[in-house]
Amino acid sequence: MDGSSLGKWLCLIVYILTLLRTEGASIPMTIVQAAVARGAVCLDGSPPGYHFEKGSGSGINNWLVHMEGGGWCESVESCVSRRDTYKGSSLKMEKTMGFSGILGSKQAANPDFYNWNRIKIRYCDGSSFTGDVEAVDPKTKLYFRGERIWQAVIDDLLAKGMRNARNAILSGCSAGGLAAILHCDKFQSLLPASARVKCVSDAGYFIHGTDISGGSRIESFFGQVVKTHGSAKSLPASCTSKTRPELCFFPQYVAQTMRTPLFIINSAYDSWQIKNILAPTAVDSKKEWKNCKLDLKKCSATQLQTVQSNFENLCSFINDQIWEVLGKFFVRDGEVKLSLSAWWPTKSFIFRLQDTIP
Repeated sequence: MDGSSLGKWLCLIVYILTLLRTEGASIPMTIVQAAVARGAVCLDGSPPGYHFEKGSGSGINNWLVHMEGGGWCESVESCVSRRDTYKGSSLKMEKTMGFSGILGSKQAANPDFYNWNRIKIRYCDGSSFTGDVEAVDPKTKLYFRGERIWQAVIDDLLAKGMRNARNAILSGCSAGGLAAILHCDKFQSLLPASARVKCVSDAGYFIHGTDISGGSRIESFFGQVVKTHGSAKSLPASCTSKTRPELCFFPQYVAQTMRTPLFIINSAYDSWQIKNILAPTAVDSKKEWKNCKLDLKKCSATQLQTVQSNFENLCSFINDQIWEVLGKFFVRDGEVKLSLSAWWPTKSFIFRLQDTIP
């Protein structure tokens, strides 16, 4: 495949949820101090937090809960390195945050959700909110409690009115987008049976693929995340009952067992996946992929074909395992905002957006 044809297909598109400027006043962080008593704490032992802008009018009983992303730590060493940063401690986080995009409060920019209760859960555990290890090593003083954090924050929101939700969305980006998939059915189960509940995963569909050496370093990496954080018992039982728990960190094995409608947003040429799944530095000893990973225009014809083939697998996973069973929903190129607006009130389980890239 030549470079000119590379841009002619894209099975999924990145939906930019943030605008160039934030809207409205900064929203203070709510610290869930009560979570400490149940061991629901960040890597450093500090309490979790979230930002909350209350709904109004017709949106008073509607809830949009968005989970922050920020990668993972797969070992004690890597978790120690992020423990004393905003990725591992609420003490290091900015205390206010402006909302925009799908969380924004301006009707013109966010007509569907502007008056909903809108929440952003801060990410400080390094496990996509799945960790649960009781023991704490006195030397490292690391707490692996991501699952407890998620439950403590959700419980706090339920007490503040989410238990009466009529409509609710669980969303997230990157590691938070993965968390939206992993927690989607659980989220739905905690809300009224009469509520309409759906989930949105933005750039969180990480594939279980092979790298350029023929191996799968991402499987090893995610396996270490699951082992280090004790995540196995927190992953969806609908998946872990059928396969190895560590594989249930990959959306392709979880999504096919889900009961709750899911909106998947992912670039077919996801730069993180090219750099870390397809051509990780550890298997590119001659650095032949260095320039290609930085800019697709610098890829050779052979490399472009490899990239194309790799992400055709992404489309194949979703096509074969989900859409053919649960239904499809198509829109024209580029109508990303309209697509989410159109999908939300429908009964379609999975939404597919096709587009091209220049």
